[in-house]
Amino acid sequence: MAFRVMLRMEVPADLGARFEEEWRRGTGTVTDHPANLGQWLSRATDEEGTYYIVSDWLDERRFREFENSPAHREHRAKLHPFRSGGSFHTMEIVAHIRGRAAEDGG
Repeated sequence: MAFRVMLRMEVPADLGARFEEEWRRGTGTVTDHPANLGQWLSRATDEEGTYYIVSDWLDERRFREFENSPAHREHRAKLHPFRSGGSFHTMEIVAHIRGRAAEDGG
């Protein structure tokens, strides 16, 4: 199906707005890559200063090519100053079942 990458970032609360702005500025670095299917930025509601960045890719090989590219290293360097901790996870999507709201166009 697809390859998913999830980055959990801990950002000091006073830097959250600046982090979100910098993330938005750099989205083209990821989404303009021909193997990228999209990306999302989410802010945790139960952990102040915790964000999740999720991106979907056609396959792991093409994600790894992007991950090792100069464009990605530059993008990552711009976000790194905001990060006080976090984790990185990769996964293969094995199933996707659309919910009713998606089927209804909601």
